[in-house]
Amino acid sequence: MPADSPLSFEQPILDLETRLEEMPKNNASPEIREEVQRLKLGLAELKKKIYSNLTRWQVVEVSRHPRRPQTGDYLDLVFDEFVELHGDRFFGDDRALITGWAKLDGMKVMVVGHQKGHTVNERMACNFGCAHPEGYRKAVAKMKLAAKFGLPVICFIDTPGAYPGIASEERGVAEAIAEAMFEMSILPTPIVCVVIGEGGSGGALGIGVGDKVAMLQYSYYSVISPEGCSGILWKSEKFKDKAAEALKFTSSDLLRLGVIDKVIEEPLGGAHRDPRLMASKLKQYLRTQIRALRRVPMEKLLDARYKRFRDFGVYFDSQKEADAAPLRGSLFPQTPSDPSASSDE
Repeated sequence: MPADSPLSFEQPILDLETRLEEMPKNNASPEIREEVQRLKLGLAELKKKIYSNLTRWQVVEVSRHPRRPQTGDYLDLVFDEFVELHGDRFFGDDRALITGWAKLDGMKVMVVGHQKGHTVNERMACNFGCAHPEGYRKAVAKMKLAAKFGLPVICFIDTPGAYPGIASEERGVAEAIAEAMFEMSILPTPIVCVVIGEGGSGGALGIGVGDKVAMLQYSYYSVISPEGCSGILWKSEKFKDKAAEALKFTSSDLLRLGVIDKVIEEPLGGAHRDPRLMASKLKQYLRTQIRALRRVPMEKLLDARYKRFRDFGVYFDSQKEADAAPLRGSLFPQTPSDPSASSDE
């Protein structure tokens, strides 16, 4: 059956998939078999056309697709012998962050990843992927355990942001994220981070400091969600699509800006249409990076990790130098102070 979808731009794809499902499967005439083949080719072309022209806001919608594979799914499809580790030995066990031992083609690794949940009950138990302070403290404790045994760490990022409630603030969520980033920057073991869906705000950065950082093709990685940006700048969520365009947070944007190292291509139509193929591509990337990083001397690895993040951003020594910079227009686009006044609203 075709996957149900809340995404309006996918409706033509769903309509064509439904037509294919309704075609006779057994004892079909040559004419029907020819029609099925024609529909399949048309479906592939339609997916390619739609997904090669997504706006940045539509990429956000794909990253939030209810059937998009999450950390728990990749634990089953990519790794062997996963053994979950619970708790931060201070407050409790945060289900929004999963940690545990696993094997990647025989290589022992520590996996840390956000988990949103698929069903309503799972999502409520996982706080919709928004971790509390104890989640980040749990992650740090397990990463240190991995470093103790000389094992690599793999982080899967998929969160709209850290949990914003009062209890989270009372238990020191900002301090927990800052400590996690600091500890990851000096952790004496290889770290590979992959944004598999949403990469929102400090909640994503809390497990995002690695030697290699990659993104799936239809994911985003940003200092703030488009809704949050729209609400702050224009006091309304209705301009979230304009905020998404201004933020430039898609995988292709961040690869061009040097924020990430690799874009992992998704199956035609997005990871939610073929989780197994997506898992295979992800596994190949992780396997290659882990083997390469394990050959790098630890001192050199830590120096490169620190330098990688310190080199982010663009700065100028004078206004004259800034005005003359060839990339200024592409890096710092002028956005309207009042988008409601633009011609397309």
